[in-house]
Amino acid sequence: MANCSSCSAPLPANTQYCSYCGVRNDIDLLGKHDYQVIDATSERVCPECEKSLQTISLDAAGALHIERCANCYGLFFDPGEIETLLDSAVAPVVTVNLELLSNINQDRYPKNATVKYLKCPVCQVLMNRVIYGYRSGVIIDQCRSHGIWLDGGQISHLLEWKKAGGQILNQQKIAAKQEKASSEQFKKAFRKDYSRPQQSYGEQSVDSDLVASVAEVIFKIFE
Repeated sequence: MANCSSCSAPLPANTQYCSYCGVRNDIDLLGKHDYQVIDATSERVCPECEKSLQTISLDAAGALHIERCANCYGLFFDPGEIETLLDSAVAPVVTVNLELLSNINQDRYPKNATVKYLKCPVCQVLMNRVIYGYRSGVIIDQCRSHGIWLDGGQISHLLEWKKAGGQILNQQKIAAKQEKASSEQFKKAFRKDYSRPQQSYGEQSVDSDLVASVAEVIFKIFE
């Protein structure tokens, strides 16, 4: 649990406002990641506050430049930058802690959050709301062309998700989906190949019967 940068009181999960002194805290970066502002007013606009985002440099996997709102502490990542930050900020994980994953999502999920669609900081087109990764509990705003917007607190949620093995689960789900797709593609090709009318001259040969029998066994294996 993070503490207020002003009065040191504990901050409840998934909130930036201190209930004791009312100060809004940067719970994602302050005290967690070294960064410096390299452009105080970039051309990109915060979709929440409609103010210019600042460009900051994170000391993660070299110099990682992302956009940050100095008011709401939202973060905008170009394609691939979130993965770079997660890989550099979290040590390699080899096990999955399902109980911890459930607890993280229960504690951090904003139950009463207002659903709204935000404009991309770059092109100003409404972004899509999608779940980031399997069982992450984080709904991101994504522009397919320009990147991903995270509200304040969401990158901390994703870091905890990865530490609990969430990224492993996500990779397993992707692999299973790809395997299923390959299997379906094979079965379709198989059906197409063996459903063609066979040219017959008189009695069907024993070899043809054998090939058909073997093919049927292979087909059942992949069913």
